[in-house]
Amino acid sequence: MAMPLLLSGCLDETPKSELPEEEAYDNAANLYINAVATLYNHIGGTMESESLQGTYRGVYDYNTFTTDEAIIPTRGGDWYDGGFWQSLYLHTWTPADISLRNTWNYLYKVVMLCNHSLAVLEQHRQLLTTDQYNRYRAEATGVRCLFYYHLLDMFGRVPLIKSDGASLETTVQVERSVLFRDLVGELQAIRPYLANQHSNLEGNYYGQFTRPVADFLLARLLLNAEIYGDDDWTDNVTKSGTEMTFSVDGTTMNAWEACVYYCDRIAEAGYRLETDYASNFKVHNETSAENIFVIPMDKVKYQNQFLYLFRSRHYAHGAAIGMDAENGASATRSTVKAYGYGTPQADTRYAVNFYSDTISVDGSVVRLDDGTPLVYRPTVMAVDLTGSEYEKTAGARMAKYEIDRTAHADGRLQDNDIVLFRYADVLLMKAEALVRNGQSGQEPLDAVRARVGMPSRPATLDNILAERLLELMWEGSRRQDLVRFRRFGSAYDLRPQLQNEETGYTTVFPIPATARNLNKKLSQNPGY
Repeated sequence: MAMPLLLSGCLDETPKSELPEEEAYDNAANLYINAVATLYNHIGGTMESESLQGTYRGVYDYNTFTTDEAIIPTRGGDWYDGGFWQSLYLHTWTPADISLRNTWNYLYKVVMLCNHSLAVLEQHRQLLTTDQYNRYRAEATGVRCLFYYHLLDMFGRVPLIKSDGASLETTVQVERSVLFRDLVGELQAIRPYLANQHSNLEGNYYGQFTRPVADFLLARLLLNAEIYGDDDWTDNVTKSGTEMTFSVDGTTMNAWEACVYYCDRIAEAGYRLETDYASNFKVHNETSAENIFVIPMDKVKYQNQFLYLFRSRHYAHGAAIGMDAENGASATRSTVKAYGYGTPQADTRYAVNFYSDTISVDGSVVRLDDGTPLVYRPTVMAVDLTGSEYEKTAGARMAKYEIDRTAHADGRLQDNDIVLFRYADVLLMKAEALVRNGQSGQEPLDAVRARVGMPSRPATLDNILAERLLELMWEGSRRQDLVRFRRFGSAYDLRPQLQNEETGYTTVFPIPATARNLNKKLSQNPGY
């Protein structure tokens, strides 16, 4: 039996920690709610560094503002914050960075919670049918795989812990390739037991880790096989994805073939491109046929926050829509250029993804305190804008999610679900995997471009990388893309290459110093 997802403490008046164990785990329904459903509460969040998307200084920011996609420039007295935002863009982070430590702790906290949930399910197995036991275990394992995927992607060599009560302080790191293979194997093993349902749709499976979510994660892992299978990312020696084999439903495939296989399973599950690109990010986007995995949002029911629109808009812009704003995040100049801004060939997605030029709200031009119109300057940008004529107005701003005019907390509590995985990304993954395997990726690439009224372009790797920026802007995947294409450590836009960065050492973050202080068995990633 499917259980409605529990996503916030406000849906459950008595926290699990305050319930006697005999009540928390006294039947199958309570066992699911208190051992499995509660895990989903940690995918979104309210605290800095403690969500996959929505809040600041965590997984999303480390995967977005470290790239050529976007920047939070210093604007006079705003956004310096001890040099944190500059360090992201310039790649000058260190093992001592507090936000990096907090992100590491958050990811491992959820891993440990998953381990405990799996132990609880084992302890109370007699309350469950075989089908319930298998599905509940599959979901908890899937959430653990999701968080280990981010640890793998961000930190490379990390402790692999699967037992309840194990100490992170005494666990030995595993090589990146070991964790990669383990995640692929675990996802393949749990896949048959997961509900083959669309978890973005409201209902019994809303927000859950279902089979299409597992298929997406498998496709992502396999697309990055050359990166995740490399245990020394600083020696410029990489095993080709065509040489890396995987057993997939009894058939041996190389990495690219396996990636395509799971992309096709997602298509078979009924996902498709929405006719309107922008509809995936509307206030009420729960009916999207394209969104695969989301953080459910409801300004009344759930506590998860989405701060990114609030962070990006100018103060006057926020006031004009009846909200506050922080005047920060902007597109880089290279991103604006990639969209063809100011040319007859400008990509149609530019208007969806950005606020740009003279800003109007409800038909009226937004004005600054001195009465002049608010004009965002897309082509003006610097790491530090302090003293610039356009200190407060430089940069095109985030506009991908429709503004919920009834949102609470200045837009932080909105009804738009936060999109983590969607089908357009599946098509682009398939196109790339086909090309890397020596085949044509033209059909899936053309489908993504045709949906937004853009002409066909040859399905080369360079064009696919460019398309991923145009299609997936503000969705938190750019760092991974640049790493996979071996461009993350290059100089770009306003960012110079660091000394020794050609070795690739910045493609993973350093193991936080506090983690190494607690566990002397942890070795630091090379280059730090």
